[in-house]
Amino acid sequence: MTRYVLGLSAFYHDSAACLLGDGTLLAAAQEERFTRLKGDETFPANAVRYCLASAGVTPADLEVVAFYEKPLLRMDRLLETYLFLAPRGLRSFLRAAPLWLGDRLRTERTIRAALDGFEGPVLYAEHHESHAASAFYPSPFADAAVLTIDGVGEWATATIGAGRGQQLTLSHEMHFPDSLGLLYSAFTYHAGFRVNSGEYKLMGLAPYGEPRYAERILGEVMSLRADGSFALDQRFFDYMGGLTMTSQRFADRFDGPARVPESPLTQREMDYASSVQTVCEEVVLRMARTAHRETGADALVMAGGVALNAVANGRLLREGPFRHLWIQPAAGDAGGAVGAALLAWHRWLGMPRTPAEGGTEDGMRGAGLGPAFSPDEAEAELRSLSASYVRLDEAALLARTAELLADGQVVGWFDGRMEFGPRALGSRSILADPRDPGMQSVLNRKIKFREGFRPFAPSVLEERADDWFELDAPSPYMLFVAPLRASHRRAPQDAPPDGEAPWGIDRINQPRSDVPAVTHLDYSARVQTVSARRSPRFHALLEAFEARTGCPMLVNTSFNVRGEPIVCTPGDAYACFMRTAIDALVVFPFLLLRDDQPPTAGGATWRPLALD
Repeated sequence: MTRYVLGLSAFYHDSAACLLGDGTLLAAAQEERFTRLKGDETFPANAVRYCLASAGVTPADLEVVAFYEKPLLRMDRLLETYLFLAPRGLRSFLRAAPLWLGDRLRTERTIRAALDGFEGPVLYAEHHESHAASAFYPSPFADAAVLTIDGVGEWATATIGAGRGQQLTLSHEMHFPDSLGLLYSAFTYHAGFRVNSGEYKLMGLAPYGEPRYAERILGEVMSLRADGSFALDQRFFDYMGGLTMTSQRFADRFDGPARVPESPLTQREMDYASSVQTVCEEVVLRMARTAHRETGADALVMAGGVALNAVANGRLLREGPFRHLWIQPAAGDAGGAVGAALLAWHRWLGMPRTPAEGGTEDGMRGAGLGPAFSPDEAEAELRSLSASYVRLDEAALLARTAELLADGQVVGWFDGRMEFGPRALGSRSILADPRDPGMQSVLNRKIKFREGFRPFAPSVLEERADDWFELDAPSPYMLFVAPLRASHRRAPQDAPPDGEAPWGIDRINQPRSDVPAVTHLDYSARVQTVSARRSPRFHALLEAFEARTGCPMLVNTSFNVRGEPIVCTPGDAYACFMRTAIDALVVFPFLLLRDDQPPTAGGATWRPLALD
């Protein structure tokens, strides 16, 4: 008889649920994908329903439910912080108190109300324990050092530990208010981006700037030690008791007030990004060296929001002391649901752990853990929207899609189980030709409706990745930035014969490689390697595109527009298709072309979205 464990994360951002069956991860999804509210923090009722339904089980079949943190311990931090700052933090405390008097302090009651029929125990892990478990237990390693870094959990902001067999122990902690995640978020806020979502933008902006503030950060804001631990001078910040991330002192020392969101970017914001990214990488490298020295392990596993910093991960892969590196693809709070469930399975239930033989396969199953739709289900949904489509066999559909992409068309690609985590990996993706020097601009302006400097990632055949990128390990989850090989680079034209040299963001329009749409300013790319074993159909599409063009990769960006979650259903995909300049949509095994769609499909007149 199968034993089921449900893992949950909720109430801050990226609520999620996951289901284990006999210790195997069967399903996982974020609540935002169902509610269509980006970063939805509410109890993941829809994600729970999906996970249970996917396995054909009811709440009564669950043996254990595990929650990813300890609400009372987090409340303890908030109260202690307020008492330390009182009365200065009153406004912030009054804003947070109603939330805590609601679902956050009644977590178990909320869980049992949502899981009518469940009579087993509800277990609580500490926040960083959940991150650590999500990194170690699904990893392909029997033994590994563990590093978690984020904004803050209950008290911890970073931890170091070790996993051996089924045992997981955390030996070192950094505590709030000293936090690398919050430091990065402070610069995100001051650069005019939204905290908890704009950090990706800051990372992408970094190559446009110079790290001219890095010494100031290290010399005045942060006291960094050799082991990677540090103290932050809280006079520069306001996140402990205020309603903003940065203080007037920060503005005074970093050349002015925070940028107004959506206003033009200046060199200052580019230099912010470069500077804090430089500091972040140095801290991560020092922490990793400490983890190596303390554990003696050959492998490192990572989770927490900072583990999504693919640039730092790339440096750690190239320069760090570990032979092997694995990062939880849902490294943020959503992945905490996975960690809590696995802790319950291995620690509370005492079940053994057997990693994949040879240390090559992980337990995340390529992150394809969300809903899938059969051809009949997809067709019924498309028909209900009055969509125009044709059904093709697999070979014909792959050939036609490759042809469209080679002709410069942008294709929405919807196939198989939705990805768990922030990255689209070939199930809910927007695809395009990376050789087109104008494609980055087209995708940003007409399809993603986002800032023009944002880079795009390549999905490349795993067996061909080494020909193009300086990458010594597979990167199935798009979590490593790697340099493009010199043989594929081009020197950008610094200045046209009759004009001034491009400056700032304008430099993105200079072709600098054979695949300019996925080559960032510093000749880097955030690479996804695609294997036939993990993603057979996506791999076959890449092969078809290579056969037609000689290029073994495609631009791969998530199937959504700015401010919305990645699409979940065929209907979500069709809506995104009709509201953007995507040329064609594949909802496997159906092909939809823009010019064939009725203007009032689905009973609505479709109008393109706008940035504002």
